[in-house]
Amino acid sequence: MNAEIEEARAPGNVAAPDLGPGLGASDRAARPLAIEARGLIKRFDGFTAVDGVDLSVPEGAVYGILGPNGAGKTTTLRMLLGIIDPDQGYRRILGADKPHDVARAIGYLPEERGLYPSMKAYEAIAFIGALRGLPLKEGRRRGRELLEAHGLGYAADRQIRQMSKGMAQQVQILGTLVHRPRLVILDEPFSGLDALNQGKLETVIRNLAAEGTTVIFSTHVIAHAERLCDEVAIIAGGKVPFAGPVDVARDRIPPQVRLETRAEDGPWRAALPADARHEGRHWYFALPATGIEPLLRSLIEGDAGILSLSIERAGLHDAFVAIAGEAAARALEAATPEEEGK
Repeated sequence: MNAEIEEARAPGNVAAPDLGPGLGASDRAARPLAIEARGLIKRFDGFTAVDGVDLSVPEGAVYGILGPNGAGKTTTLRMLLGIIDPDQGYRRILGADKPHDVARAIGYLPEERGLYPSMKAYEAIAFIGALRGLPLKEGRRRGRELLEAHGLGYAADRQIRQMSKGMAQQVQILGTLVHRPRLVILDEPFSGLDALNQGKLETVIRNLAAEGTTVIFSTHVIAHAERLCDEVAIIAGGKVPFAGPVDVARDRIPPQVRLETRAEDGPWRAALPADARHEGRHWYFALPATGIEPLLRSLIEGDAGILSLSIERAGLHDAFVAIAGEAAARALEAATPEEEGK
């Protein structure tokens, strides 16, 4: 029996080739898909929670599902995992049409955290691994190793009830990884962690990706998605208006120019875009389609007296607003920093 379990898990121990940071178009095309979903629809009592979601997640990617609370993120993940079935559409996970067929190759951290309070930390990790087919003895050994490697070795024999909420969450995250899955799915993994432990989790995610593990996580915090993700799906109201590389999302908005001049007026003003915004000695406007060189020439010839000029690419927050709308962006920002640390 144990040999069969280890054989079923074997693909998860093979690291994908290192293709370097990020996913270029050619890299993406060359990689098989860890997750493919088309037209996912889920209704609850007449309410459409997910409305035609399409996703394509390449193997080895870090993929974020970004949206406000109630946007359909958790329902989407549960359909991908086979916890619930879609009313319409299909999903294919690690090459399988039935998610349960590859359950042992998947690590899942649910949004609703939960560990048995009387269990010791290393036993809790082993128990979660056993649910994915890892023998308990091996799970206990790995549990202690993981706790030690993540600075929690001192708490290995501590009961869950004796731990802070943040420590218990770290234990559950390690339990998600103990069986060395090929695909890791994390539902709002940063919620409840303080800034220090959020940083540690970001490092864990980067290390998993470097080893070839596919990581998909949901979040309503743009900063995590921007720092970590190769690709994102922006979800609002159960729909996905954008899914693809983060860079492509940011390119929906032209780069912004910030210009400071010595002169307040002159013939050079005619070279600025009509919608340029003037604040103090600075001008703000979108980079013209003709590029910066013609503008620079006009500024110099018109004696504008350039003190500073910078071109800033749009951030993921600005892209989210442009793609999903201001109402969705306001909902995304509704969680306060205090709530994030609980």
